[in-house]
Amino acid sequence: MAQGHNTVREGVVAGVLSATAIAIWLLVVDAVSGHPFFTPMVLGRGLLHIFGMRADDTVFRYVAVYTVFHYAAFALIGIIVTSIVHAARRTPAVLAGFLLTFVAFEIGFYGLAGILSVNSELQGLAWVQIMVANLIAAAVMLGFMWRRHPELKREFAAALEGTDA
Repeated sequence: MAQGHNTVREGVVAGVLSATAIAIWLLVVDAVSGHPFFTPMVLGRGLLHIFGMRADDTVFRYVAVYTVFHYAAFALIGIIVTSIVHAARRTPAVLAGFLLTFVAFEIGFYGLAGILSVNSELQGLAWVQIMVANLIAAAVMLGFMWRRHPELKREFAAALEGTDA
């Protein structure tokens, strides 16, 4: 744990902030297109199908299932990111590895967007929705971490230069 920072609490807060930013983005996109809650409904139905559960339920259930999954996933991601940020205090090179991993995950998300663009009701909007959602989530989480850990700038520089912070 970093000085005065609780990894789990800080990670959950970062995850909830990022998940909320994405939820607002999707709500705006769906509302503008005239179909509020369309994206979480489609994703919730997909989740139920993936887990072998009945997928012929109400819009409310689909949205609720997706929302719980979405927030839990982002809380976990927030905890992982916070752990990495705290580890970087001891070993700044951890941040360089994290940066490479982040890029790999982003490429994976864009692959998912490509699949959703072809094989789901989201179709062509999936690319834009997922790309913007990922950028929003990354910006919110990075902004939160940057404010909580002002030393990150120095640690990033050290990690990229291969020196100690």
